[in-house]
Amino acid sequence: MQFHILTGLPELFQGPLNESILEKARLKNIVEFYIHNIREYAMDKHKQIDDYPYGGGAGMILKPEPVFRCLDDINDKFGLDGVPVTLLTPAGKIFEQITANEFSLRQKMILLCGHYKGIDQRIIDRYVTEEISIGDFVLTGGELPAMCVIDAIVRLLPGAIGDFDSADTDSFQTGLLDYPHYTRPVVYENMRVPDVLLSGHHEKIKEWQLLQSLQVTKTKRPDLYHKYVNSE
Repeated sequence: MQFHILTGLPELFQGPLNESILEKARLKNIVEFYIHNIREYAMDKHKQIDDYPYGGGAGMILKPEPVFRCLDDINDKFGLDGVPVTLLTPAGKIFEQITANEFSLRQKMILLCGHYKGIDQRIIDRYVTEEISIGDFVLTGGELPAMCVIDAIVRLLPGAIGDFDSADTDSFQTGLLDYPHYTRPVVYENMRVPDVLLSGHHEKIKEWQLLQSLQVTKTKRPDLYHKYVNSE
């Protein structure tokens, strides 16, 4: 899978994309990351990619020229015609696990990192296919949300993690939060691992895990619990 990331702050991606599961997936040729610096497409000698908004108001707006030129250029170089352009913005649809599952089926993605106060509407009108938000709060730019989206997608790609079941049974995959987990030692600080997990009885363990998932979800996310129960 190819990710094409358009940003004015390419250095922010160097650490996250070269660590842990993302790096392993890249080294296995499961995923390719292309970071496109919007500043390289700026029209002036100062490489300015933002400007004051018409009509007044606070903040700076991402200019259309460098983004248009960047998208046109990478479309030609990488054959990206028809590939969705995903804008990371607080105004977008909330990114959920079901969205990550859908995106993981794609062969290529273009992620446009919003920045400053906003982006020129003409960019959205001409290129943007979908708008995604990671929550109802505002960040400095779309770079951190883009990293979250990438991480959530890559871990779903076959071969990205050693045991696919560990992604298949993540929280939200089933509509419920994950059940409690335990590892060695059996007893620590007078706290013992539940006996059922030591029993070797797989059916009873699965039953315990489901009941725990239901209880955890009901307590921590009643909205998800009621949605799950009503879908049964």
